[in-house]
Amino acid sequence: QVQLVESGGGLVQPGGSLRLSCAASASIFAGNSMGWYRQVPGKLRELVAYITNTEVTNYARSVKGRFSISRENAKNTVYLQMNSLKPEDTAVYYCNKVPNTDYWGQGTQVTVSS
Repeated sequence: QVQLVESGGGLVQPGGSLRLSCAASASIFAGNSMGWYRQVPGKLRELVAYITNTEVTNYARSVKGRFSISRENAKNTVYLQMNSLKPEDTAVYYCNKVPNTDYWGQGTQVTVSS
């Protein structure tokens, strides 16, 4: 069964922090690079961070130094710690393998606003 379940989003003030979680099915998670993507209305979905199976990480320039991705293989779970949030980080955040499958979860809304 293919499954991606994102959680942890919410409303936060600029400068605040959130930690997103994504529980994935083993068929997607095991042995694969996993990433966090985000999308705002009218724009293409973009990859903001990914982590390989050997825990090498990579970040988009817009989030580097503020976001941190990690994974817990025993739980098929990937996390995104987001610090120093900015209004432009407002988006629906999704997880998926990298490169992504055609299946997407429901995402989790992150809103950064005062």
